Amino acid sequence: MNFESVITLFSLGGTLIGTFSGIVISNKLTMYRIEQLEKKVEKHNNVIERTYMLEGRMTEAEHDLRDMKGGDK
Repeated sequence: MNFESVITLFSLGGTLIGTFSGIVISNKLTMYRIEQLEKKVEKHNNVIERTYMLEGRMTEAEHDLRDMKGGDK
């Protein structure tokens, strides 16, 4: 094997290692970011559900107050 062939094989090996390691790292970063977004969406949905429940309770409280005052305003 001559010197140029050895250099070519080393270059090919380095290129393959670099390419595949870049793909793996990029995939890990993407998965991490997706997990973080899922956590944020879960928190947001929890706030929306709580707000909806509070609005319902507020409506009930308004009806109770109206009934205590004895009239519809």
